[in-house]
Amino acid sequence: MEEATVVVVGAGPAGLMLAGELRLAGVEVVVLERLPEPTGESRGLGFTARTMEVFDQRGLLPRFGPIDTSTVGHFGGLPVDFGVLAGAHQAAKTVPQSHTEAVLEAWATELGADLRRGHEVLSVADEGDAVRLTVREPGGTERTLRTRYLVGCDGGRSMVRKAAGFDFPGTAATMEMFLADVTGLDLEPRMIGETLPGGMVMVGPLPGGVTRLILCERGVPPQRRTGPPSYQEVVDGWKRVTGQDISHGEPVWVSSFGDATRQVTEYRRGRVLLAGDAAHIHLPAGGQGMNTSIQDSVNLGWKLGAVARGRAPESLLATYHDERHPVGRRLLMNTRAQGLLFLSGAEVQPLRDVLGELIEFPEVSRHLAAMVSGLEIRYPMGGGRHPLLGFRMPDLELVTADGGKTSSTALLRAGRGVLLDLADNPVLRGRTVGWRDRVDVVTAAPHGLDEHDPLARTAAVLVRPDGHVAWAAPGSTQDLPMSLERWFGKASA
Repeated sequence: MEEATVVVVGAGPAGLMLAGELRLAGVEVVVLERLPEPTGESRGLGFTARTMEVFDQRGLLPRFGPIDTSTVGHFGGLPVDFGVLAGAHQAAKTVPQSHTEAVLEAWATELGADLRRGHEVLSVADEGDAVRLTVREPGGTERTLRTRYLVGCDGGRSMVRKAAGFDFPGTAATMEMFLADVTGLDLEPRMIGETLPGGMVMVGPLPGGVTRLILCERGVPPQRRTGPPSYQEVVDGWKRVTGQDISHGEPVWVSSFGDATRQVTEYRRGRVLLAGDAAHIHLPAGGQGMNTSIQDSVNLGWKLGAVARGRAPESLLATYHDERHPVGRRLLMNTRAQGLLFLSGAEVQPLRDVLGELIEFPEVSRHLAAMVSGLEIRYPMGGGRHPLLGFRMPDLELVTADGGKTSSTALLRAGRGVLLDLADNPVLRGRTVGWRDRVDVVTAAPHGLDEHDPLARTAAVLVRPDGHVAWAAPGSTQDLPMSLERWFGKASA
């Protein structure tokens, strides 16, 4: 029987991101992936402003090469200017999910993650002090693997979720949509939300002469499939909805998805946790699925790493559900709303018209843009009046005591907590001695701040490894040692 500290099932974006985060925390991790090699499919294209921030704080953005960014977005097919979110990263466009997975795989394995492709999990049993897995290896050999913690990142049909008995309430799919990347087509671009009497289609040009097609034919019930649809099904449906013949195109790959909406009632059961699509499924709208999944893993990784290494109490894992379940619930709410807008017929046009008028107001546009991009997320931090508490730490240029230059984002590269002393307070720094093995203490002065920026009146900030502000002075109701113990465990002797 093989022993492992943490096993992650699934080598998609959520599983690979989690593996990297766990390795930054110093934890041994085995990633089991059922498929023998990456599919090359790219359901997700690009990533949101929040995921850009997450990748930036780990130094991953240069690995993607040149990235096209844009402030153009939509809510249910209605245009939204994401440029109203001052100071935020722009969203990345046309980065195939396959490329994102390749970047994350290289990063995680360089850090020491043990990725095993062609390994299928057959059974899961939480034994209280460990989780026992039966795994079929390439060639058909079955082995037993015992792990302290198991994380299911194995998608919407998660075997881990089913085997561990998680409740997964919600609504079943009522329609089916086709997604296809095709070469050899010369079609006019169509934005999402441009509805036709028979349904909705989208046409988007991709690099390399590839055209991305999305088709939803209204009134056609979803099918129970054991494999991907044929390109001929796409051709026939496209002809019925648009009148166009696309049979001469050459499919790169074809897939289908529905509008099922489900979320587990708990993100953790004992020693088994879920992240990404294993925890929540929804209609793809606004490119939020992969991004939310990656952010689940960033929230969980440092916490599970600290608990697995004995540096933090088991109770820290409860905050993963407490913080991410509301985010998932809100994701399901907004994707259902968007689905009504761009998949319904003419009966919803008055609603589209009214919402289109409301989006012209900057406050409404900011609200919707922040919702879709994930920039609205604020975690509960135990009370306080500081405006940054619970939010992500903004990217702040800093000048250190020795005259060097850095940034609040660069300080998070190692995946550790950071206490940023902005007032050169030796007494405050002295109170962190018992946590120096987990928290970096940096004395620096902010550079280029507007006098109205809340950080201009901030003396110190405690930033968690995921980039969220856990404590700030002045403004937090807890004192610094209390916050340090809450998020990083008891002080070392």
